[in-house]
Amino acid sequence: MVEVKKGNRSFYAGDSEENPLAEMAFVHSEDNNIIINHTYVSDELNGQGIGKLLLKELVDWARVENKKIKPLCPYAKAQMEKNKEYHDIIYK
Repeated sequence: MVEVKKGNRSFYAGDSEENPLAEMAFVHSEDNNIIINHTYVSDELNGQGIGKLLLKELVDWARVENKKIKPLCPYAKAQMEKNKEYHDIIYK
């Protein structure tokens, strides 16, 4: 299984945040919530559910930090809207 790590601006898989094999990038919004603005999965990891794993790790962290998520990334937005377990954390 791929290890997901938390960096300063993303949750990622690979050796470093600067050169990830997969990542879900985020920024803090002005109202102190989190904006997911990009998801990337390399061809090497494609089709292994890594995007979903990155999203789960980011959501778990956001819950601990008591923040809501604005999913601007189309992948994150679709996954969060499709899965009821994420509905409570979507910023309205």
